[in-house]
Amino acid sequence: MHLQHDMVVCAELYAKAVLKIDERDRFFSVPKLFFAYGLGNGGYFPLAVGATSILWPGPPTPADVYAVIERHRPTLFFFVPTGFGMMLATAGAFDLSSVRLAVSAGEALPAPLYRRFKERFGIDILDAIGSTEALHMFIANRPHAIRAGSSGLLLDGYDAMLLDEHKKAVAPGDVGDLYIRGEATCREYWNQPEKTATTIQDGWLRTGDKYTQDADGFYWYAGRGDDMLKVGGLWVSPVEVEAALVAHEAVQECAVVGCEDADGLTKPYAFVVLRAGVDRTPTLAGDLQQFVRSKLAEYKRPRWVEFRDELPKTATGKMQRFKLREDARSARESR
Repeated sequence: MHLQHDMVVCAELYAKAVLKIDERDRFFSVPKLFFAYGLGNGGYFPLAVGATSILWPGPPTPADVYAVIERHRPTLFFFVPTGFGMMLATAGAFDLSSVRLAVSAGEALPAPLYRRFKERFGIDILDAIGSTEALHMFIANRPHAIRAGSSGLLLDGYDAMLLDEHKKAVAPGDVGDLYIRGEATCREYWNQPEKTATTIQDGWLRTGDKYTQDADGFYWYAGRGDDMLKVGGLWVSPVEVEAALVAHEAVQECAVVGCEDADGLTKPYAFVVLRAGVDRTPTLAGDLQQFVRSKLAEYKRPRWVEFRDELPKTATGKMQRFKLREDARSARESR
């Protein structure tokens, strides 16, 4: 449940303060209005300054997205990491020169995707994190303060803290549960008092996300609480392993989940979608494992690599990891 004024708060603290929106802007949000992210991008942000919103009712295929951009010339372009990856996987010359900034949310944007998009189109993607409970962004990269792979810096007007399982502040650089506080956070869940009590505590919103913070204040996503893997007694962030895999020239996108081996011990299991034109050679899985080993500690290396044509996602573009966990378990049991 949100108050009407929460839209004003988000428009002021993010759209105006970070994106510097004005009436000359043309907003194109591929995520639609039923998504809290899309509601701001294509709804109350342009309304806040009398700007233009370009609404696309069709499917978010790369061909459609490119066509809308070339025809309607948006200045601000909003998508999700999977969408940017699909655009990069589409060959051709496309005119995105009208776009002054792109924005990504929904899931963490891997640094390699940011760099590839910047190299191909000359456009910065500002990764950020928000939630339906907070209505829109609360941590974001800025046009002149971008750290690829991070979610950015805390927005002015918000407070944040990283706590351990005992509700104590974690040491600098350690992974903790992210709590945020601000004027746009929801008041409660409709007719769900128990969920309200566990999620909203003394004005603080428990996001359910695991994060670290570096010395410069940038926040780095480590995964959802139930996505973290404990391998050999050590915590492994699936996001870190995925970022290493996506840096390989053959990989378009991937997802890493935990799966038990023959001894009942949890190990990383990777699902990989290859770039167009890349063959699934007999040695490719091993090459990818070795590639991760060269970048990360040995215990973070995926023990299994399964190639897929696509990965399961929600209508808003978020990875459905629970389905992949079930698939990994089934694959292991059948071997």
